[in-house]
Amino acid sequence: MIAILRRFVAIDEVAVIFSEVCRQSNGVVISDEFDFGKQPSIPYADVARRAAQHADFVGASGRAAVFVTGRFRSGSTLIWNIFRHVSGVTSYYEPFNERRWFDLAGRGAQVDQTHLGVSDYWTEYDNLAELGQYFEEDWKFRRLYMSGASYDAPMQKYIETMIERAPGRPVLQFNEVDFRLGWLRAWFPDVPIIHIFRHPRDQWCSTLQEAAKSAAQCRLREFQAYDGFYLLRWARDLRLTFPFLSLNDDTFAYELYYQVWKLSYLFGQRYAELSLRFEDLIGDPRGTIRKILETAGMPEVDVEPLVPLVSPVRTGKWRECADADWFSEIEARVDATIARYAGAVSAAQRNITPVGKS
Repeated sequence: MIAILRRFVAIDEVAVIFSEVCRQSNGVVISDEFDFGKQPSIPYADVARRAAQHADFVGASGRAAVFVTGRFRSGSTLIWNIFRHVSGVTSYYEPFNERRWFDLAGRGAQVDQTHLGVSDYWTEYDNLAELGQYFEEDWKFRRLYMSGASYDAPMQKYIETMIERAPGRPVLQFNEVDFRLGWLRAWFPDVPIIHIFRHPRDQWCSTLQEAAKSAAQCRLREFQAYDGFYLLRWARDLRLTFPFLSLNDDTFAYELYYQVWKLSYLFGQRYAELSLRFEDLIGDPRGTIRKILETAGMPEVDVEPLVPLVSPVRTGKWRECADADWFSEIEARVDATIARYAGAVSAAQRNITPVGKS
């Protein structure tokens, strides 16, 4: 029976129905009893004495963790590789990747050739088969939005295990936590978050790879063949939280892409200690790497050996895919929609009656 129910709730249409029910009932409201600022202390000195020790989130080396987040093709792999070349750091690549890096028999040996200077993604996982007892494939595509009030014990334990088992300073680089940063901040409050973003037009063309010139202006009905980075699957899940996401067949695929990009950017600005441009990392690797290391609490690290890891990347390649007016029109429309939606949500939360209504 449980297996049948699991298959049932995994159907997109069912998820939409449940989401609508939740939305109509104003979602889940957390009561004041969970406001830790209002909770009285427990009058027993020996209760919860170890809590502070677990809040540090340190690896086996005794050094604190760092999170890196970015969209696909944003430069997050480059930051992961920079940390990988820092002595005393254990740099984990895409912990939620469906290739299950901890699975020696099933992870394969393929490496993206555009990831310059990278020969493998998995060395840091070689002795972490125990992660398999917590890993869930749905993390890649479902519940992509998680607020601080969300609860996922397996995900939390999975991340904690990686941190605790890291022989060096644990750095975890994600491409799937854009909309879970609120959850990460709530459950790992002392871990600095480094966010990288890239010019949306160049990033869009990069996701299309060899098909960029021919596919950049395609409609969603044509996009499945070019969707190498899960945009459609992500959008179907995120639409349960952000109902304005465009999934109509006639919509330009870039419009949906830019909607997700803009939301991801806003989340990074909200939750990250450092939110940096890919273009700055390419244009000024020495200065930008220094900022990254300082944010990670590693100001003593010598930057010079890390600078050669950054290869030149030509920016502005989007001009080969469409003219500026085509991109700008779509972006302006998306920005206006998100601004109106954010304003409506904010007004509803403050119980404000819209102008013209009584």
